[in-house]
Amino acid sequence: MGFSPGNLVTARGREWVVLPDSTDDFLVLRPLGGLDDDVAGVLASEGVEPASFPPPSADDLGDHFSARLLTNALRIGFRSTAGPFRCLGSIAVQPRAYQLVPLMLALRQDVVRLLIADDVGIGKTVEAGLIAAELLAVGEARGLSVLCSPALAEQWQSELREKFGLEAELVLSSTVRRLERGRIGSESIFERYPITVVSTDFIKSSRRRHEFLRTCPDMVIVDEVHTCVAAAGQGGSGRTQRYELMRELAKDQRRHMILASATPHSGNEEAFRNLLGLLDPALEMVDLEQRWGRELLARHFVQRRRGDIRRYLDEDTPFPKDRLTKEVAYTLSDEYRSLFDRVLDYARETVRTDDGDLTKRVNWWSALALLRALASSPRAAAQTLRTRAASAAAGTPHEADIIGRAVVLDQADDEAVEASDTTPGAAPESGQDSAERKLRGFLTEARKLEGKADRKVAALVKEVKKLLAEGCDPIVFCRFIDTAEYVAEQLDKALGRTVTVRPVTGTLPPAERVSRIEDLTAAEGRHVLVATDCLSEGVNLQESFQAVVHYDLAWNPTRHEQREGRVDRFGQRADQVRAVTLYGRDNKIDGIVLEVLLRKHEQIRKATGVSVPVPDSNGAVVEALMEGLLLRGADAEQLSLDLGVQAKQGSLFDEWMSSAERERRAQTKYAQHAIKPEEVSAELTAARESLGTRDQVRSCVENALHALHSTVRTTENGMLATLAPLPLGVLDALPPDRNDPLLFADDLPVRRGDAVLSRTDASVEAIAGYVIESALDEGLDPELRPARRCSVVRTAAVSVRTTLLVTRYRFHLELPSRTGLRQLIAEDAATFAFEGSPAQARWLGKDKVPDLLAATPSGNVPAPQAKQFISRAVDGIDTLRPYLEDRGKEMAQELLASHRRVRQASAEIVRGLKVTPEPGADVLGVFVFIPDSAAGSGR
Repeated sequence: MGFSPGNLVTARGREWVVLPDSTDDFLVLRPLGGLDDDVAGVLASEGVEPASFPPPSADDLGDHFSARLLTNALRIGFRSTAGPFRCLGSIAVQPRAYQLVPLMLALRQDVVRLLIADDVGIGKTVEAGLIAAELLAVGEARGLSVLCSPALAEQWQSELREKFGLEAELVLSSTVRRLERGRIGSESIFERYPITVVSTDFIKSSRRRHEFLRTCPDMVIVDEVHTCVAAAGQGGSGRTQRYELMRELAKDQRRHMILASATPHSGNEEAFRNLLGLLDPALEMVDLEQRWGRELLARHFVQRRRGDIRRYLDEDTPFPKDRLTKEVAYTLSDEYRSLFDRVLDYARETVRTDDGDLTKRVNWWSALALLRALASSPRAAAQTLRTRAASAAAGTPHEADIIGRAVVLDQADDEAVEASDTTPGAAPESGQDSAERKLRGFLTEARKLEGKADRKVAALVKEVKKLLAEGCDPIVFCRFIDTAEYVAEQLDKALGRTVTVRPVTGTLPPAERVSRIEDLTAAEGRHVLVATDCLSEGVNLQESFQAVVHYDLAWNPTRHEQREGRVDRFGQRADQVRAVTLYGRDNKIDGIVLEVLLRKHEQIRKATGVSVPVPDSNGAVVEALMEGLLLRGADAEQLSLDLGVQAKQGSLFDEWMSSAERERRAQTKYAQHAIKPEEVSAELTAARESLGTRDQVRSCVENALHALHSTVRTTENGMLATLAPLPLGVLDALPPDRNDPLLFADDLPVRRGDAVLSRTDASVEAIAGYVIESALDEGLDPELRPARRCSVVRTAAVSVRTTLLVTRYRFHLELPSRTGLRQLIAEDAATFAFEGSPAQARWLGKDKVPDLLAATPSGNVPAPQAKQFISRAVDGIDTLRPYLEDRGKEMAQELLASHRRVRQASAEIVRGLKVTPEPGADVLGVFVFIPDSAAGSGR
C-alpha cells in the first residue's frame, strides 16, 4: 500500500514518520520524535506497516505522577518542532529571552547581514550560534565558517559542539596539514569540512585567502570584527589584510554574515562606517543623524548593555551586581631595590650607545625586556638574563622594532596571534665581554631574591588569603610563564593543604589547559588558579572563580578588562566579583603604567559608562614613557617635569576620552529598537510551551529516577543519581562513558561523564525515551514502567470530574526559501481537559491544564471504580475526535501566524508559508481527576 508524508508506520521494530522525499517503493523515514540525522531509507517491501496507537487500557492504571511525567517526556523527546525556531528542538542551551532578539532580527532578512554588538559577557557567542543553527536547520545555509583569533578557536569549537550539536574542524596553522591530508582529490578544506572554525590571521594571507574566498561556505561568523576593519592609514598590515578579506567575503550578496563585537565603534567613525559597509554598502554613507538612516541601520544592528537585559521580560539574568576593585602597593626589599637600581643604570648606559641605529634599537628592546621581567619576578628576570634578545636577530632597525614590540609590549589583540607569555631575552650578542659580565652578576643576584626577599609575592599571599577568607576562589594573572610557575610554587607553600594551587600557561596546549582547570576545580576545598594571559580570553571561568588578581600590570588596559571579564560575565553566581591590582610603589615601571594607562582607563569608563581600547597610539605612548624613564629622567618623579612626555600623555587622554564619548553616544543612538519586547514574549512563550522548560526537564528526570528506585540527592549545582537500581533498558540507552553516580547539572559546563538538565543531553534523552517507550509497552513488568497511559486521581483541585488528554500532532510545513521550497514534517504535543462525560464535554481553557498536572492527590480510588472512570473516558474518544481535529487546525493556524511574525520583513518567504495538520491526532494518555465527594459514587 502507498504511504503519504506525515503517515505513521512501523518498520524494523519501531515507529517512524514518512517524510516528503518518499516514493511508493522507497520510503524516507524519521524515527518518531527523532532528528533529521536519524533519517533512514527503507524499501516498502521490507514489511512496512501502518502504525496506530490503540487507546489506553483500563487495566493498566498508573499513579498521579503519570500524566505529568508522560507529558514532560513527550515534549523532551521532540526534535523536529513545528514552531518558527526550528533549531530550539535540537540544541543543548535554553536561550534567555533577550538572546532571541538577534535571531528574530536575522529571520526578517532574506540574506542575513547582522552586527551583534552586545556588552562583554552578555552571550554574543550563543546569539550568533542560534542564528547559525537555525539557518542550517531550515536549509538556508549549507555550511559555516567562524573566523576568530586562534586563542578563541577551541572555545568556539567547544561552544558549537556542546550547545548547538555542530561538529566543527579547527583550521589553524597547527592543523591545516592534517586537514589537507583528509581531502579527496582537488577539493579544498572548506569543501571537505562544511563547518569550520578558522584563525583569521592564518586565512588572511594572500596564499590562503584566495582558496578560502573561492570555497568559503555560504555563512560566516566573524568574532571581534572591530579588529578586522580599518580606516585609511590605521593599523598595521595585519589589520589591512583582515579588512580586505572581509570586503571580499561581503561582496557575495548571497552569503550570510554574522558579525560580533562589544566595541564596534571604538571612537573611529571611518572604521565604524567601513564595518557597517560589510552589512549594507548604503550604510557607509547614510546619514545616521536622520531617522531613516538609523532605521536602515536598525535592520542589521543589535546592541544592548547589561542594564538593558539584566531583567528582560520578567526574566532575571545572573550578572554580578558589583565589581569591587582594589589597588595594593608594595615596596621592594633592600636587596631587590639595589639590583633594580643597578639594572636601570645598566639599561640607561646601553640605550645611549653610539654603535649604530640597529644596535641602538636592539639594546633598547633588551633593556625594556630586562626591566619588565625584573618588575615581574626574580625567576622571570633570571630567564631573561640567560636568554639572547630576540631582536638581536633583526637585520634592520625597523625589523628590530617589530620583533621587540611583539615580545615586550602588550599589543592590541588584532596585532598578536595569541598573547605571548614567553619570557623575553635580554642577553647581548656574544663578544660583548663587559656587558656579559654584568649580566652574569645580575643573574646570580636575581636567583637569590626568590622567597623572603620578594615582597611582591608576600603581598600576593596576603591578598589571596583575604580573598579565600571572603569565600572567593581567585585567578592570579601573570605576564610571563616563569613568573606564573614561580608564583604557583610560592602560593602552594604559603596556603597549606586545604587550598589547591595550579598554574596554567602557554606551555600547555589549549585542551590541556581546560583539563587542568577541570582537575583544579574538582579538587576538595578552595582553589587558586595562576595563569598567564593565555587565559585572558577564550575560556569562561565564571563557574568556579569569583576574583581576579593582577600580579603583573598589563601594558594595555584592554588586557586587564579581558582578564576581569573571565569572571565578571553571564553565569557568575556571586553577586560581587573582586579585582585586585598589585603594583610596585618604587620599581620605576609600575607607576608609569598604572597612572597613565590603567587608572585613566578606569576613569574614562566611570565617566562615560563604556570601555574602549586605547587609541592606536598606545604602543607609541608606552615607548615614549619608557624613553622618558631611560633617557631623560634619573627617577620616576622627574618624569613629571618632562614637557614632551606630558604632552603625549595629555594628547592620549584627550583622544581616548573623545573615543569613549563617541562610543557612548553611538550605543545610545543605535541601541536595538527593531524588535519589541512583546514580540519576543509571544514567541518565547509558544516555544517553551511546545518544548518544555528546564523545570519540566528536571521534574521529568527526577520523577522517573525515583520511580525506578534510584537514589537521588540534590546538590549545589544539580542532582546526583545512583545508576545501579535502573533497569537495563535505561542503562543501555545511557552514554557508555557516564559517571556513576551520575550528576545531572543545572547548566553547562559539565565534567566529562556528567549530564546537564537539558532536553538534548544524551542521558536526559535516554530517560525521557524510556519513559515513553515503557508507557506504551503494557507487557513490561510494572516495576519497570515509571509512567502509564492512564490514571484516576482523587483531588481537591477539581469540583467535578475532569479528564485530561495527552495528544500528539504532526504537521506539514512548506517553507519557501532562496534555495527552493522545503517540505518538512514536524511534531507537537498538546494537552486538553474537559469536565463531565465525553458526550457532554465542557472544554477548559489551556491555562487550566498546568493546575491539573500539578494536582495533589487526596486519597486512593478503588481499582474497580478507577477502571470504570477510564473505560467511560476511553470509550468516548471517538466522540471527542471532531474537537481534536479542530484544535489541530487551530494549532496549524497559530504556527503559521508565528512563522509569519518572525519573518514579517521578508515578503517572499511569508507569501509561500503553509502549515497543515496531519489528520488524526494520537491520544497517548487519558487521565481522570475526580473530586473527593465523587470518589465513592463512580460518577
